[in-house]
Amino acid sequence: MWYVYVLLCADGTYYTGITTDTRRRLNEHNNTKRAAKYTRVRRPVSLVFSKRFKNRSAAQKAEYVFKRYSRAQKKRIIEAQSWRLDSV
Repeated sequence: MWYVYVLLCADGTYYTGITTDTRRRLNEHNNTKRAAKYTRVRRPVSLVFSKRFKNRSAAQKAEYVFKRYSRAQKKRIIEAQSWRLDSV
């Protein structure tokens, strides 16, 4: 299984990525050099949303779609903890 995940950074911005293990990836973003360059300077980060997909390809497509949303759209999805993505 693959996940699209969204982090809330210390500066209030969102970071979106994909992974097979959200716990491990969150730890990497907060504590290691394996963190994305974007999150390394915006620590601490917290996991605010994740959605499971059957394979990497589907997760990458969903990540692309999510990243194109406005901040307001992302916030609504995160607050509802629900995202239906029919095209992936």
